[in-house]
Amino acid sequence: MLQYENIAWYEDGVVRILDRRVYPVEVTKVECRTHGEVAQAIKDMVTQSAGPYVAASMGMALAAYECRGRSEAEQLEFLEKASYTISHARPTTTWRMERITTSCLEVAKKVFAAGGDDASEAIREFSIEQNNTRYAGIGKVGKHLAALFPDHGAVMTQCFAETIVGQMLKEARLQGKDIRLYCPETRPFFQGSRLTATVCHDMGFDVTVITDNMPAAVMKNEGIDLFTSAADVICVDGHVVNKVGTYQIAIAARYHGIPYYVSGTPDKGHPTVDTVKIEMRNASDVLMAMGHPTANQEVKGYYPAFDITPPELVTGVVTDRGVYSADRLNEYDTGDGEFLV
Repeated sequence: MLQYENIAWYEDGVVRILDRRVYPVEVTKVECRTHGEVAQAIKDMVTQSAGPYVAASMGMALAAYECRGRSEAEQLEFLEKASYTISHARPTTTWRMERITTSCLEVAKKVFAAGGDDASEAIREFSIEQNNTRYAGIGKVGKHLAALFPDHGAVMTQCFAETIVGQMLKEARLQGKDIRLYCPETRPFFQGSRLTATVCHDMGFDVTVITDNMPAAVMKNEGIDLFTSAADVICVDGHVVNKVGTYQIAIAARYHGIPYYVSGTPDKGHPTVDTVKIEMRNASDVLMAMGHPTANQEVKGYYPAFDITPPELVTGVVTDRGVYSADRLNEYDTGDGEFLV
């Protein structure tokens, strides 16, 4: 689950993406034979959390395969359109996705400048290199985050970020931290119960799944020591955009005196929260659970994919360079390095 070749992988004109909508009950992969199908898979939540970033670069490799053999100008035009299509599959993370797809476009330009006419393999190799760099950076985040855990205690998570969950637990084990984890289910796609909890279990930790209306009660009754999440966007002004439900858990954590640490790096493309567009998904998903109706299908649903937690509810932002308070993120120099998810 933590190996990116099992998240999304390009080979021989096909991108295969692990279908997280049904994992771990089923382990199946969706096959995409055009970059448009990759974009659609991202939009349809076939892959989630950090998965779209892996799929984006592999989708660009597929796009290069689709247009191979054409003139350089035609290929560049095709790849520029593919970059836009893939990066705009979901609106809230467009800035991060564009960084990936435009970097792949630069790789293609170097291939063409060297006389090549098929950039697909070069882009795939670039994707692997970038993912290795990102995983190494997240390893540093995981080390800083695990250092905040009590030696024996309880940690509540929210949603799913396979890289940071895996790295923080690996570091917790190395640091001798014996922790219990509580994972809210994160409806309607159940990333917390299906994905986060599975990774925690597979890594040998004591993990308990709770429903989305239980966090406050669990904090009070089970002695939660720390609440943590990754983020889809961390604005430089300290606002955190993450899976809907994060905001209410942060409120409950503040009431109970529990620190909330967000992992990731500030997004210089989002200096203030008003630059973020919250994705509104199909409201009918709220009336279902894993494909089964749970409400009168004639009533209305409401489904913002993300919510916004204000900086005053964030104890700290855990980056590869240490922990920053939410009101001092401008001191983190993103430079041209990789964002971390």
